[in-house]
Amino acid sequence: MRGPFDQDKPIYMQVREKIEDQIIKYQLKEGEQAPSTNQLVNFYKINHATVSKGVNQLVDEGILYKKRGIGMFVAAGAREKLIQKQKESFMEDYVVKLVYEADKLGFTQNDIIQFIKNVKGRDTK
Repeated sequence: MRGPFDQDKPIYMQVREKIEDQIIKYQLKEGEQAPSTNQLVNFYKINHATVSKGVNQLVDEGILYKKRGIGMFVAAGAREKLIQKQKESFMEDYVVKLVYEADKLGFTQNDIIQFIKNVKGRDTK
């Protein structure tokens, strides 16, 4: 989970996103214990309230759940919820903007499809 924090985004959101990424990448599986807020505080050397805010959002959304006195765990269906949420976000953040810009520049639907095929066909290693 290491990595510097981006200055342009609240730290609690970045902590939350790191946990979400671990779930999506199967590094944290359903039913497994997630890092505690104390572990995250010590690992990142950040304020407890900051970590708690990100973790509590995941609890509120049913991605994590608390077992009193034991810790946080990944909820059943958490990965699917996160993937669906990220797909919707991808659509809004990228596809809608792409289509809007393409329309503005006079590209056709076929042009856009060809652009995507060209990018997908590149050797990105």
